[in-house]
Amino acid sequence: MRSVADSLSFLAELAASSPISELAGAFRAAGFDLALVGGPVRDAFLGRAVHDLDLTTDATPDEILRIVKPLADAHWDIGRAFGTIGARIAGETVEITTYRSDVYDQASRKPSVEFGTSLEADLLRRDFTVNALALKLPELVLVDPSGGMDDLLAGVLRTPSTPEVSFGDDPLRMLRAVRFTAQLGFAVDDETRFALDEMAGRIEIISAERVNEELSKLLLSPAPRRGIELLVESGLAAFVLPEIPALSLEMDEHHHHKDVYQHSLTVLDQAIDLERSRQFDGAPDLVLRLAALLHDIGKPATRRLEPGGVVSFHHHDLVGSKLAKKRLKALRFDNDTIAAVARLIELHLRFFGYTDGAWTDSAVRRYVRDAGPLLERLHILVRADVTTRNVRKADRLSFAYDDLETRIAELASQEELDSTRPDLNGEQIMAILGLTPGRDVGEAYRFLLELRLEEGPLGEEEATRRLLAWFAAR
Repeated sequence: MRSVADSLSFLAELAASSPISELAGAFRAAGFDLALVGGPVRDAFLGRAVHDLDLTTDATPDEILRIVKPLADAHWDIGRAFGTIGARIAGETVEITTYRSDVYDQASRKPSVEFGTSLEADLLRRDFTVNALALKLPELVLVDPSGGMDDLLAGVLRTPSTPEVSFGDDPLRMLRAVRFTAQLGFAVDDETRFALDEMAGRIEIISAERVNEELSKLLLSPAPRRGIELLVESGLAAFVLPEIPALSLEMDEHHHHKDVYQHSLTVLDQAIDLERSRQFDGAPDLVLRLAALLHDIGKPATRRLEPGGVVSFHHHDLVGSKLAKKRLKALRFDNDTIAAVARLIELHLRFFGYTDGAWTDSAVRRYVRDAGPLLERLHILVRADVTTRNVRKADRLSFAYDDLETRIAELASQEELDSTRPDLNGEQIMAILGLTPGRDVGEAYRFLLELRLEEGPLGEEEATRRLLAWFAAR
């Protein structure tokens, strides 16, 4: 965290830069207040990079547009019903919102928006005191009506009003509390935590899209485990992601096994570490993190107590894949994300047969083919899934996967494995066999693909000979 003096100096520089200085002058000239608010002010004190430029004003949305239009390269009013106008000014994106008060009724999924005229009142209706900070422009006066600075220094999440009122106004704030514990490393104060436990069911009135956004932000935070633990302990997960608390499988005195919930959190931690160390693509990967968190959600449904005190979870990979599709669809994730996460979960156990005996080249090719563009994510997920405390076992699995990756690289260099296709395409198959498009062409293509996977490249001449022999023998 920056010192107060350094933070105020940083905010002064931000206020003097474009487009903040231009906006401050324009709103003052028009007779309206303007203040930098919420996240940018909080992050300035925390020493975090300021990305979002959020401002608030007593001007109405129509008045905001009138002031902003002459300054903006572009503007949009998609949030106009909620009092928010967006604009791009001097290459920066800003959002300016009229002072407001959002209240949910017991049945609605959308807040009833009322505009206000007081900055202090607007701040007091915000989610947490650390976000209820504003810097009035252009005079650079810090406004803190709820003790947000003290809470910033203490690393505490507390609501400006009572948590029952705050969470009642917008239940999504409960998920924001969870997210901020992971994103900022803050602790929820006792009163707020009690309200989380008591009001968790209210999250059901929030739209799936808004829940999705908060869960995604949580998973993309630097250390999401802390937030997921609060999500489960507070009871919120039972309503938004019930498969996760279900992983805390009941232990009994005769049939011992790992706590699948804690194992899944460790897999997530290790996947994030590998994501960074392997320089995956320079940014947190939502698909990988979802797959790591959800990879074992099929276990509760497949848990069996076998003779001799052994617990089995046969086919939990396939069951988990289906459960993940269903949950992610309910949370309104896009189709590509759903398909990728489900596929990774389906494939995450495939490697463990590799340690039982050396795979043939065809088995390696199939592994790569089935993973497709998800191969690097699958590498990370499989490695992260090793959480045993048995050092010899962990080393054996690690060395085996090193060997598999080496073989994949070698075969790829020899055969362009990442784009495995038959030696003949569909048009060639039809020309050789005298076929028109239809079922027989598809069967012939699959026959040649199997040959390609089993034996590697054959060349057109040999592939043609094999194709004709196969077709004649049908």
